[in-house]
Amino acid sequence: MTPAARRFDLSDPSFDVTSATVHRARDEDWYVETNWGWAVLRYDEVSALLRDRRFRQGNARWPEQNGIHSGLFSDWWKETLLSLEGEDHARIRRLMVPAFRKKAIEAMRPQFQALADELVDGFAPRGSVELISEFAEPYAARIICQLLGLDEDHWEQVAHWADDLGASFSIDVGNQVPRIEAALEGLHGYLEQVVDDRRAHPRDDLVTTLVQASEEGPGGAEQRLSRHELGVALVFLAFAGMETTRNQIGLAVQTLLRHPDQWRLLGERPELGANAVEEVMRVNPTVTWVTREAVEDVEFQGLHIPRGGIVQMLSHSAGTDPRAVPDPSFDITQQRPPHHGFGAGVHHCLGHFVARTDMAVALPLLARRMPDARPDGPGEWLPVSGNTGALRFPVRFTPGR
Repeated sequence: MTPAARRFDLSDPSFDVTSATVHRARDEDWYVETNWGWAVLRYDEVSALLRDRRFRQGNARWPEQNGIHSGLFSDWWKETLLSLEGEDHARIRRLMVPAFRKKAIEAMRPQFQALADELVDGFAPRGSVELISEFAEPYAARIICQLLGLDEDHWEQVAHWADDLGASFSIDVGNQVPRIEAALEGLHGYLEQVVDDRRAHPRDDLVTTLVQASEEGPGGAEQRLSRHELGVALVFLAFAGMETTRNQIGLAVQTLLRHPDQWRLLGERPELGANAVEEVMRVNPTVTWVTREAVEDVEFQGLHIPRGGIVQMLSHSAGTDPRAVPDPSFDITQQRPPHHGFGAGVHHCLGHFVARTDMAVALPLLARRMPDARPDGPGEWLPVSGNTGALRFPVRFTPGR
């Protein structure tokens, strides 16, 4: 491997995991050393390691890797679905799965459609939009409110807490702890009130379902959600579902506007919405790497990974690997091998049907109503490492559609 590619600094805000540097390293070998373990660059190796039971989800050590060893954030992080393993992970996930099944989410499609139209109606007459604050954030936040059964009038406060909690995935997380912990306290306190209300006044919503699972679940108490587990799970669902969808919508529009022919085609053929989501997540995912930690010494294709060793699966690098995708250019009409934007194995994203469905509704609608959309300046973006996305993304188009 060339000297320039021998080690990546994933904590460097200027390092771009989609860059030519990464592609050159991928040409040389399937992995490269980083300051946070090894980065895995090729599709087949990423696919294999994500499903290898000699590894566990590696996120549990994320605070520790950034010098955070105690406190509210550290304690909460260790208890989220991202960090749990074994029976605790399986039990909590099993209790949540029914609310996230494809049939249940598909039934919400008309609500997603109505919400997207309402938001576009708000800015279509003027021919300009700040896509994140005026569409992606309210769309993602209000969908989470609908899914959980929260009062949609509270979406701005929920979004604010979720936005601050999103710093948990930042490569600058070590400096963000006060902001994260204030959001944790605020969102947890709000959801505690919602739980108390659902205990007294059950409704047909996810919070009620989980409250009942915590009180009346099958089997003994060890098969149910404790009150504490319920709080941890709801906070995580509220922030993770909003933050990732908001970021991915911004990245999707960024990608599509770089290919105006694909943008116009999507507006003309809304049935391509689902495929467009997969293609965007292949080439421009908000989750730029997925982490695994070895639970034993591992020998894998000539690399020795000791117990506790960390491997980072680089999503874009794997998704554009010419060994798996001979023509990796962006094309929403093509069927590709499954991308890794939602992870894989036992930690495959629980809410992937929600994200896939709400984006498959939103993207064709935006393309239809803004067919000549173009960026209005560079916008403001998070580093292309860790979890990425737009902070601001102004767009212009011909008004009135």
